[in-house]
Amino acid sequence: MANKTYSLAHTKWMCKYHIVFTPKYRRKAIYYQYRESLKEIIKTLCRYKGVEIIEGHMMPDHVHLLLSIPPKMSVSSFMGYLKGKSALMMFDKHANLKYRYGNRHFWAEGYYVSTVGLNEATVKKYIQEQEKHDIALDKLSVKEYEDPFTGSK
Repeated sequence: MANKTYSLAHTKWMCKYHIVFTPKYRRKAIYYQYRESLKEIIKTLCRYKGVEIIEGHMMPDHVHLLLSIPPKMSVSSFMGYLKGKSALMMFDKHANLKYRYGNRHFWAEGYYVSTVGLNEATVKKYIQEQEKHDIALDKLSVKEYEDPFTGSK
């Protein structure tokens, strides 16, 4: 998979991108009840556009993806498609979200993207170990967070 090249009619290509994006207000909604449905939605949308998911992880407040996007499609147009359609599909599947995320905005604006050259193994390892690192940091934190308006956790 590291040096796998694809081909279109007159093109040989190997375009891989490390992409990170977050839900609105970095709410930790991804990890709990919406994780599985969000995973399936992203897989489906990538399949529709011919984008291969090489590696991916759903963190509590962000999504890491290592994608192979064909050169005929720009990263920005694909991300607009992915975030827009996935938000609409999430609101259709989980009607209660419209009360927490007004105006059908599930994702925050923007995303992080970097190209992955021949160091794909390093990026894959980072994505896989990021979850373990976040869990370890959460275990170190003992502070309880309270809602300042209601006093509840």
